[in-house]
Amino acid sequence: MDSNYSADDVANAKGLQFLALSVDGYILGRVFKAFLVRCQISLMIQIYDYVCSLHEELTFLRLSRWTKVKGLYIITRYIPFLVLIMDIYLYFAPNENPDRCRMVISIYACLTVISLLCSELFFVLRTCALWNNNRIILAAILSTLFAVTVASLIADVLSVGDSHVTISMIPRITGCYRTSHGFQGSIPFLLLFAFQLGLISLTITRAVRNWRVFNSPLYEVVVKHNLFYYTCGLLLSAANVLMQTLFSQTAYRLVCEVLQYFVLAILATRMHRNLWHIDRQARDSVTDAYSTS
Repeated sequence: MDSNYSADDVANAKGLQFLALSVDGYILGRVFKAFLVRCQISLMIQIYDYVCSLHEELTFLRLSRWTKVKGLYIITRYIPFLVLIMDIYLYFAPNENPDRCRMVISIYACLTVISLLCSELFFVLRTCALWNNNRIILAAILSTLFAVTVASLIADVLSVGDSHVTISMIPRITGCYRTSHGFQGSIPFLLLFAFQLGLISLTITRAVRNWRVFNSPLYEVVVKHNLFYYTCGLLLSAANVLMQTLFSQTAYRLVCEVLQYFVLAILATRMHRNLWHIDRQARDSVTDAYSTS
């Protein structure tokens, strides 16, 4: 490589090369020689989940009533595709303006926070339902969620403003590059970890108290879904805090970020569909029982 390039230019280029996609002449249906790690994970997770659950997805969208929760489902389900589009644009669109890079990264950060917010809202509503929509619990959870969302957005935007956002100075390597400031980048995940820890505590407390009182399959499904979702969320949040703190200058942190955004969205929408199908089957069985009697 030309010795005219500085060590920083070479380091930035290596980061971009790691995030670059090498198609090597192959088009759809052929094997990729190399694949952008971040986009590969997000794209493959989304496509695999969508193809595997296409029938259930169409059934739910066609037969379920139009409610606010259904609108939340659609946003949660499809906003990760916008995140993916922004991700691809960020690393592949020719860009010679660092300020424009900073703006695109800020939009990307806001979309990821919105995606996490929508995923969490499903289980906020379920947790409140377990507590019989207690107004004090509802107000406390929603206030905390609002504070966590605002703080995460501010932390993300400030981290972009304080980061070293640049383009590659070496020809044929395009895209924007941003360094991370360790702990500052872990703040949103740390806040999310604390919020999810509070919700899983509320779920466990309510489940222990009412396990023998509510002996219905639907109640058991809601509790199990909540516990599984929060367990996954806590593990992913903890992993992201560690990655942002210990590996802030590597691409490994990007892989963990992608996993959290997409896995939580998939879990939230899949569990909502599953709950809807169970409720629908229960209603159909009751209707059949009445019709045969």
